[in-house]
Amino acid sequence: MYSLKQLWKSIKPLKLLYILFFLLLLSNTVFLPSASAMNIPADITNGEKIFKANCAGCHINGGNIIRRGKNLKLRALKRYKMDSVEAISAIVANGKNNMSAYKDRLSVTEIRDVAAYVLGKAETGWK
Repeated sequence: MYSLKQLWKSIKPLKLLYILFFLLLLSNTVFLPSASAMNIPADITNGEKIFKANCAGCHINGGNIIRRGKNLKLRALKRYKMDSVEAISAIVANGKNNMSAYKDRLSVTEIRDVAAYVLGKAETGWK
């Protein structure tokens, strides 16, 4: 039986690189929508329906009833580097702080649609 120290010595640097690459690949596959899914044009109408059903309770007109500064206005999205469909999709999927994760309730396509809707509304000042 190997001790941890012996096991560490037996791992060649190249093997370690492969292991780290595999773990990184696995984490992106599990936690973020796939790149191919992000390249399909978003359905803004579907995104609006999803937003109204799941998000509008806390984010009325792009605001935030729980934390005012963490709203969906373009200025706040830029401040927190959430001003892309990919970034918004990641936070919708995985949640953060008081924001719930929706990856178990919405499909990758639905998450992308709502993210595109949010970004589009933010760019027009939620009008």
